[in-house]
Amino acid sequence: MFSAGRRWRLVLIVVGLALAVFPWDGPPVGLFGVAPLLLWCGSWTGPRRVGVVVALVLLGLLVWFVVAPGLGLSGGWAPSAAEVLWLHPLVTAVVCVVGARAGRQPVHGWRLTGVAALGFLLLGFLGLTRLEAPPGDEGVAPALAVLRVEEGEPLCGSGGCARQARVTGDRAPEVARERLAARGFAHRGPLDADDRLCRATGLVVEHEVCAELRDVAPDAVRVVWYLD
Repeated sequence: MFSAGRRWRLVLIVVGLALAVFPWDGPPVGLFGVAPLLLWCGSWTGPRRVGVVVALVLLGLLVWFVVAPGLGLSGGWAPSAAEVLWLHPLVTAVVCVVGARAGRQPVHGWRLTGVAALGFLLLGFLGLTRLEAPPGDEGVAPALAVLRVEEGEPLCGSGGCARQARVTGDRAPEVARERLAARGFAHRGPLDADDRLCRATGLVVEHEVCAELRDVAPDAVRVVWYLD
């Protein structure tokens, strides 16, 4: 049996890992986001009350940074997936420093710096690998999952790459628009004969993805999405 002094650590670590590995939509950055919580629960030797309070704050930040993007929430208050790699480590580092001071424990700065540095390295690596690559699902593909989707070749030009798909099914044009709207995509006005729906996330740096929809038949719509 785990003692009371260790039980809270186990419970919070299990909850954090469950949130991190859950198949949310979007890039799998949850495991990186749980690192500060694991370090805190695994190394804290100070007062139990301080340890629990700080761990709960870290868990709350994990929910905010990982679950919100995974559910497809959007707006200026919703972190982008990239911010899990750089902003989340910085915020959690501040929380850990304040907690260590409150518990009169030494601050393990090298651990916090290491997590933040690794996050920036991963962000740079992902940025380079996706520089000339088409976007990921970006919340568009999951929204279309209830319809029949035939994805076409990526569209690439000097401004980057886009993905395209022909979507068919009963009332496909209406259903596609409704599903995208439910996932936070909002109308940005007409673009020639296309409808343009965009969704923005990001607390500090905005991440915007747009989808252009053109009806090609009563039961078919062409969808092109890209990062704006």
